[in-house]
Amino acid sequence: MTTDLLHGSCHCGAVKFEVRTALEPAMRCNCSLCRRKGALMTPAFAAGALKILQGEDALTLYQFNTRTAKHYFCKHCGIYPFHQTRKDPLFWRANIGCLEGIDPYAREASVNDGASLSVVEDA
Repeated sequence: MTTDLLHGSCHCGAVKFEVRTALEPAMRCNCSLCRRKGALMTPAFAAGALKILQGEDALTLYQFNTRTAKHYFCKHCGIYPFHQTRKDPLFWRANIGCLEGIDPYAREASVNDGASLSVVEDA
């Protein structure tokens, strides 16, 4: 799996980050949150591969269900740039749609069964 240093941001530009990750295999998740946000995510990467360059104070945290995963959103534009995973909290995923020069619609994606990890119905 080849990793590249990629740059990303939220929609309004308040949050800027860089991440060293592969783009494939890209994935979607079928949990209730991911179904609603519809993001295409990078493969999981170690926390140290993500560096917030600007706007850490513009990020807001959303947690639900077991409150293990940490989903970050820009509090100004509402865009989700990355999250800490539930399956293994030592790993993160980035929203491919937030990465500069990458077309998320040109990528094949598998679906992760996050819904089966839920302890609450329809979560």
